[in-house]
Amino acid sequence: MWIVVVVAMALAGCGTPVPRPLPVPAGSGGPPVVVTLGDSVPAGTACDCDAFPELYAGLLRPAAVSVNESRSGYTSADVRGELAEPAVRAALAEASVVMVMAGANDLAAAFDDGRGDSAYRSAADTVEQNVGAIVTTIRGSRTPGPVVLVLGYWNVVKDGAIGLAAYGADGERSAVQATEYADAALRRAAAASGARYVTTTSAFTGDTRDQDPTALLAADGDHPNARGHQAIARVIYAAQPTL
Repeated sequence: MWIVVVVAMALAGCGTPVPRPLPVPAGSGGPPVVVTLGDSVPAGTACDCDAFPELYAGLLRPAAVSVNESRSGYTSADVRGELAEPAVRAALAEASVVMVMAGANDLAAAFDDGRGDSAYRSAADTVEQNVGAIVTTIRGSRTPGPVVLVLGYWNVVKDGAIGLAAYGADGERSAVQATEYADAALRRAAAASGARYVTTTSAFTGDTRDQDPTALLAADGDHPNARGHQAIARVIYAAQPTL
């Protein structure tokens, strides 16, 4: 059974190509289900708004049910462990799409502990292993498996005006380095496990990281505000036609 995805024009913008249909588990008898696993970003921390998983689910017609199991502070290992929870396993069994956004806290710890290339590489290796295992488990939960999207980060720590004030120019450069390690690990994990990697960098800082993301960030400089969550939802939608 296939559900055709229709875009809400107010969010996606006119002239955007219509995504291909998404699979719904046979015999589910209900609407498509979007399950999200990850950290404080998809959880909507610091934003009194609908987070991007709910916004994305709302773009689908019929509207999807969003099951957002993201939890503030979670590392990639925490998300991997979450897969053993009965409620999460039940949600994955019904999922049409699963979004995974994890790894920022792994690299943020390395950033806080000393900001070194070797520390970033080690943390990124851990992220790659954990996220690869997460996707493999999700895709093996049933046949055919759900569509799995692995989302990258524009920054694994604070950004914009708040980040500059907190870290200085040298710290900002180190934050970019940590983020690049994280995103490369997530990209490799997605490629090796059959998921699709979706970047969020261009939405916040542009393809060459020369745009100021402050207007898309909450007051803490670390999490998206309402506009930021809308931007992420649009990025996910834009990735849909190539699935």
